[in-house]
Amino acid sequence: MDVLVIEDDQSVRVLVRAVLEKNGNSVAQADNAAEGQELAFNNEYDIIILDLGLPDGNGYDICKNIRDQDITTPVLILSAEQETDVKVKCLKVGADDYLTKPFNPEELMARVEAITRRSTDASGEQVLNCGELQVKLLEREFYVDGTEVDLTNNEFNLLVYLLKNKNRIISQEEIAEKVWDIHFDTQTNYINVYISYLRKKIRDHTENDYIETVRKKGFVLRCED
Repeated sequence: MDVLVIEDDQSVRVLVRAVLEKNGNSVAQADNAAEGQELAFNNEYDIIILDLGLPDGNGYDICKNIRDQDITTPVLILSAEQETDVKVKCLKVGADDYLTKPFNPEELMARVEAITRRSTDASGEQVLNCGELQVKLLEREFYVDGTEVDLTNNEFNLLVYLLKNKNRIISQEEIAEKVWDIHFDTQTNYINVYISYLRKKIRDHTENDYIETVRKKGFVLRCED
């Protein structure tokens, strides 16, 4: 894999690079926001590992700018912050996962592999269907009644999980853990926000309601096929 590491702490950067290269990956690196963003804009990577605190900017803005350029490369955030609201903010700007410093090198590699595996999903089913909804996993494309609909990485990953568990009620706790690998905080509404995003994008192309809210239990994607 080709990996971009944007991290200003030299010791962390050296460790991350060593772990990645030991596992056969090619690594490009930047120690500031400007250089890192330029590399992300002008090159193709399989994953971007991004520090939140940089001398000339922050990871939130870089991640948002990357997504604003329609770059769908998975982003793994590194940060010493452990608060749930920080992790939620990262997800909201388009990050795919979050790893707290200090971290175990084996966990870093496991998360990188898990994120890229979710991104490609090359094993098992390649197409998921539910009525007018169709997801092509390899291409990471979503269609409603034959019309392609743009989704963010987080929206896509959430939809795939719902489709793979169609007709089953899924709690917010399960979604938080299985889709984003974080503990669900009852004081936040980010899962409801992403469900709302998905509903709107689906309803823009069909009158059918697919995602149902089950009071005090969670959500279910209803499919008859």
